[in-house]
Amino acid sequence: MDFTFSEEQQAAAEAARGVFADVAPDAVPSPALTTGAVADEFDRALWARLADADLLSLLSAEEYGGAALDAVALCLVLRESAKVLARVPLLESSAAMAAVQAYGGPELRGELLERAGHGEVVLTVAASGRTGHDPAELAVTARQEEGEGTDWILDGVQTAVPWVYDADLVVVPAHTAAGRTVLALVPRVHDGVALGEQFSTSGERLGELRLESVRIAARDVIDVEGAWEWLRDLLTTGTCALALGLGERVLRMSSEYTSKREQFGFPVATFQAVAVQAADRYIDLRAMEVTLWQAAWRLTSGARGALPVAGDVAVAKIWASEGVRRVVQTAQHLHGGFGADTDYPLHRYHAWAKHLELSLGPAAAHEEALGDLLAAHPLG
Repeated sequence: MDFTFSEEQQAAAEAARGVFADVAPDAVPSPALTTGAVADEFDRALWARLADADLLSLLSAEEYGGAALDAVALCLVLRESAKVLARVPLLESSAAMAAVQAYGGPELRGELLERAGHGEVVLTVAASGRTGHDPAELAVTARQEEGEGTDWILDGVQTAVPWVYDADLVVVPAHTAAGRTVLALVPRVHDGVALGEQFSTSGERLGELRLESVRIAARDVIDVEGAWEWLRDLLTTGTCALALGLGERVLRMSSEYTSKREQFGFPVATFQAVAVQAADRYIDLRAMEVTLWQAAWRLTSGARGALPVAGDVAVAKIWASEGVRRVVQTAQHLHGGFGADTDYPLHRYHAWAKHLELSLGPAAAHEEALGDLLAAHPLG
């Protein structure tokens, strides 16, 4: 495997570092001190800067004003965003746009992609299902009225939808009576749509999306085989990139702290017990990184492997979930009381890490999915 990044991918990462350079991870109240959401909406000023830097349209084709880059470039940008806990729906909106471009009709692409790339339209994805533990596509039913090109009717509930109170459109997977999965672009403000407030461990506002006989025009429904699976894999891979960026920042915080903190006249970083723990977490991060790029490369290239691309995505998410948890737990241990100090940002990273660990399935869920894939595709 050659993980050398192209000039265009490196340029995207460099642009992201410039945009995120002045973002403070503690710009909103601490989730530990807030009973509700830490803020009423996401960071709109940062969203505008991302649009100005053309980072909201990375995956869009040039005809829609985009850079025509790939999942690897998106993951490089997401990695940088997580280092500062950027409060923007960059993953969800980018993934939704990519799905529309890959599987949507020409009318939908023409109306949506350029506006979304300029930050004028915000998209999110309902990917957690009814409970957060069941397949998202089974939480909502979709039926089409008789006749070609007629409206679709949606009924069901999706839980823990990120940024839904700020989004203009929500991409909702739904299943038909024939067992197909469709993707419906549902306006947040629409007849039959209701939201119930929920909160993540990071203090961000999520929403329970309730759909009751919601009528969606046929042009706003993607009825293409494999569209949902592809979108889900891209979202999961992007979540792994966020976990990697967060973990790298936390390990750096631990290194800086233990290099300055002294015991018995020596920096605690020089103690073998501390160094071994830090080294173990460095190994976790490298494993998270190599499995992430493998999954992103498979998504981008369409290359065949011993298992379907979902297998590489599952491996990446297993490492991301377990790895980011171990990194923040070790950081808490090495920081002592400072890890829980609400005036110090580490506790925020810990809260975000827990959210990322569980998002789109914890390690155990992906281990089960990987086992099913191995049973269906015996190696050797």
